[in-house]
Amino acid sequence: MGKACMTASKYFLFLFNLLFFLSGLVILGFGLWLLLDNQSFILVINDSVPVKATCFLLITAGSLSMLMGFVGCLGAVYEIRALLVLYFTSLLLILMAQVVAGVLIYFQKDVLNDETSKVVTKVLDGYRGNNSSTEQAWDFVQRSMSCCGWTGRQDWSSNLVVTNSSQLLFPCSCHNVSLETPPSSGNFSDGGFCEAQSPDWPVYDVGCAASVESWLTTNMGVVLGISAGVAFIELLGMILSVCLCKNVHNEDYTKVPKY
Repeated sequence: MGKACMTASKYFLFLFNLLFFLSGLVILGFGLWLLLDNQSFILVINDSVPVKATCFLLITAGSLSMLMGFVGCLGAVYEIRALLVLYFTSLLLILMAQVVAGVLIYFQKDVLNDETSKVVTKVLDGYRGNNSSTEQAWDFVQRSMSCCGWTGRQDWSSNLVVTNSSQLLFPCSCHNVSLETPPSSGNFSDGGFCEAQSPDWPVYDVGCAASVESWLTTNMGVVLGISAGVAFIELLGMILSVCLCKNVHNEDYTKVPKY
């Protein structure tokens, strides 16, 4: 009976480590997507230290999870106590780090919002309409979310191109066709600046803050959901590794495959 329980624990631990490895792969992919996606709001605020730190934290956590999943599988299949102890200790440290990170994110939400507002304001003030990657990302945000500026259209009033131009310029990605009656026959592009016919710009009145915060909240929910699933798998893995380690009495390193 004891041998049967040990065998069951070994293969259950292998299964959970396989899930743990795949979960780490998902976290790694999500962190890389946030860091490299050229059509997301993250590109606009990629100069923000907290945002970059979060992306690299996800990438690191995903990589470590994949490594620990591999170590756990190896220790379970070949019944190597040293690997099982290493696996348990690493899982405990990762779980503690996840709890600390979650607490910090929860209590630093206001700081993150203020940092985001400052970075976006800097982007709007320095917008030149030269189709840089950051400007394209912000044009995409305004165009896809039907918004203008961060808190509203007035955020563009401090833009150097708008204030120094002799023409009535406004950002083309803010253009709201429904405000023009009859519709204008002018050529409005997806980015850069367009010329208005009157001081009252034909743009969206709502700012992008609410929509962007909703987007961030949605993605944060995905991150927290994945983290909760990984934490559950970690707890199961720790329990199974302890059970298996207690039943492994003889170290036989000849079981480890040679490459």
